Amino acid sequence: MTLMQLLSLNIGKPVQANYKGKPMETGIFKEPVQGRIMLSAVQLEGDGQGDTINHGGEDKAVCVYSADHYSFWEEQLQRKLPFGTFGENFTVSGLQESIVHIGDIFEIGEAVVQISQPRQPCYKLGWKLQAPELPEQVQRTGFTGYYLRVLKEGRVGAGDSLIRVECDPLSVTVAEANRLKYVDKTDKAGIQALLAVEALSESWRQSFEKRLQ
Repeated sequence: MTLMQLLSLNIGKPVQANYKGKPMETGIFKEPVQGRIMLSAVQLEGDGQGDTINHGGEDKAVCVYSADHYSFWEEQLQRKLPFGTFGENFTVSGLQESIVHIGDIFEIGEAVVQISQPRQPCYKLGWKLQAPELPEQVQRTGFTGYYLRVLKEGRVGAGDSLIRVECDPLSVTVAEANRLKYVDKTDKAGIQALLAVEALSESWRQSFEKRLQ
């Protein structure tokens, strides 16, 4: 069994940048940090988001990405990618989208967290890596990562194990949520099963409810 572990803890404050001649604020530049950091209900100490509508907040306090995907992207992009490249706060092992569920609860360090929704890659990821097609490729592969809400605040650090203390009873994986979002958009039964997951973030819930209507 692969150890479920926080391999790298990454934070970064928003910076001003230029996108197609227009000013942009982005928090996608995350750097690994050592030591233990406080995880509050909305974000990690010292972290920040440029777009607070689509990132951060109680449903998206922590962005998670699987280290297991890095070798694939390094081959695709023909370069070495340090942890934090995808703008994630937690680079983890053993927690791919296909084996974790919306609503699963984990202990990590002093904190308790819950998976709330997949991560939706935006244009800023392609801009950062000078690969405009990358967000669409991420959606197509399903290697999106996902967000956590914080059920109990506390300090966390690289090297901490993630212990799954509760598996959501409906067992809708992050991969399944991605399938419904990007591939089988008219699968009403699948959408209804996803909407039955109480832990699903409010933004995804509203999006899928509109789709059913």
